[in-house]
Amino acid sequence: MPLELVTIPCLEDNYAYLLHNAETGETALVDAPEPGPIRAELNKRGWVLTDIILTHHHWDHIDGLEPLRGTVRVIGASADAHRLPNLDLAVAEGDTPTVLGETVQIFDVAGHTIGHIAIYFPETGVAFTADSLMAMGCGRLFEGTPEQMWNSMLKLRALPPETVIASGHEYTLGNAKFVANLGETNAAVAQRINDVEAARAAGQTTVPTTLALECATNPFLRADDPALKSAIGLPNGSDVDVFTEIRARKDKF
Repeated sequence: MPLELVTIPCLEDNYAYLLHNAETGETALVDAPEPGPIRAELNKRGWVLTDIILTHHHWDHIDGLEPLRGTVRVIGASADAHRLPNLDLAVAEGDTPTVLGETVQIFDVAGHTIGHIAIYFPETGVAFTADSLMAMGCGRLFEGTPEQMWNSMLKLRALPPETVIASGHEYTLGNAKFVANLGETNAAVAQRINDVEAARAAGQTTVPTTLALECATNPFLRADDPALKSAIGLPNGSDVDVFTEIRARKDKF
């Protein structure tokens, strides 16, 4: 039975996620920006937290952990263990731990940071990508290289198209405005920009999204698309060169 997914807005524009197994009563939290909204959601639903998964070490993903820790199992990247809160289970790419009764897959998605992981729940069909793959964007490269981030995008792009992409921030409107300025003629992009603007005007969230939608509209997943290469003036550029150019433009946007 698929796990139940709940999206929790935190801080100014962060998201945390709860996953719940109704059969066992177990509940996992992915990232812990701040304890208040997370605790309120748990109390409202009568759920008991059993696991906390951390995607990377940035403060706005871990600062709420200690007030929530109790006796829960804390899971995070072994490569980032030195700058994460104390871990009960350190994981790396290729590991397949069991969380909430489901065997999950761990991906190294370095780029935004070194040590950033994504967690894929194949039975439930959701991937928690935090600040690697984002809605119509990707995270700024604070530590990694464009080549690392492009490789991370390719790993995530290979998941089933119906996969739900649960990313870490409400950045979609800003990302959409950037994508609109790339000069590409793309009906799917134009439609999504309109949809995002309408959703935000109505006070609605724009994440989670789906991998299929990201593959159609997110330029950071399409650095190998000839139409996009031509639109940005690099028709013969390598995929990494195109990704690098788009990321550099986004940094200045």
